[in-house]
Amino acid sequence: MRTALVIGTGLVGTSAALALAGRGVKVHLVDRDPASAHTAAALGAGTDEAPEGPVDLAVIAVPPAHTASVLAGAMRDGAARAYLDVASVKGGPRRELEALGLDLTPYIGTHPMAGKERSGPLAATGDLFEGRPWVLTPTGGTDTEVLNLALELVALCRAVPVVMDADAHDRAVALVSHTPQLISSMVAARLEEADETAVRLCGQGIRDVTRIAASDPRMWVEILSANPGPVADVLAGVAADLDETVRALRGLQSADEDERRSGTRGVEDILRRGNAGRVRVPGKHGAAPAAYEIVAVLISDRPGELAGIFADAGRAGVNIEDVRIEHATGQQAGLVQLMVEPSAAPALSTALKERGWSLRA
Repeated sequence: MRTALVIGTGLVGTSAALALAGRGVKVHLVDRDPASAHTAAALGAGTDEAPEGPVDLAVIAVPPAHTASVLAGAMRDGAARAYLDVASVKGGPRRELEALGLDLTPYIGTHPMAGKERSGPLAATGDLFEGRPWVLTPTGGTDTEVLNLALELVALCRAVPVVMDADAHDRAVALVSHTPQLISSMVAARLEEADETAVRLCGQGIRDVTRIAASDPRMWVEILSANPGPVADVLAGVAADLDETVRALRGLQSADEDERRSGTRGVEDILRRGNAGRVRVPGKHGAAPAAYEIVAVLISDRPGELAGIFADAGRAGVNIEDVRIEHATGQQAGLVQLMVEPSAAPALSTALKERGWSLRA
């Protein structure tokens, strides 16, 4: 691939353009807002000047509601030899294109499974897709050259290709992406009118659950509008679990011993099912999830503290597999949870204590 056209210079489009431009591809940038394309170009994602002729690959990075119409326009203009989109739903846009009677042999639907709470070109990074799944949804009519160009794009972005049926993809993202967004927003919505005293008690659990609730509502309305049925199906299952859990909790309030036992079983059931589901979430680098030991270190909120911990862990020959930070309420301090292989935890604890760090059991 020598040339590419990216239509839509938001987070995903600009990130893909940055990755391609960084690996020697000449990238042309187009957006309905010329200022957005100009910003992306200024970031090094390519040029906002129009290409002189058809490019090797056109990447359509616009909201799902506009994907089919923008794709159709680019294909009718002969903008490229091959076309793909990166919309977060796949079945709907393809059916729209089929209804328009277009030749879809030069097209493949794709979806990189990566993103951020922030949107726009200024949030983009060239490494956004590294190590992340990138779904490809070819059909029997997809031209081999088009599939190869899509695979080349995925490789240049250092993502991991995953081939799926379009409708199976939409059901999958309803479960692992779209429903979690709504659940996160619903939990965060409980905080809007909450008493200030309660909000001040927020800890890492509520921060974890509500992190993605900071996402752009307008963007998510467009995404959910393109995949409402599968999301509603998943939410119906969640609603059934909620009803059962509410009944179980009411049972725990009862004076009747049998109802309390039934309530205990109900609460325990949902917690155990949650354990079983959580275990299936892929771990580091997409491998099976690993059980890490946590070494908790108290730190002050000043420059260089984290760097010092990591440097001391490196001197001890211990690899930090993951890290979490819990900030103390009302204090310039926090708790860093270093996740390491169980066999390495004793050596790391000893080394950090010897270097003056305060550990919490």
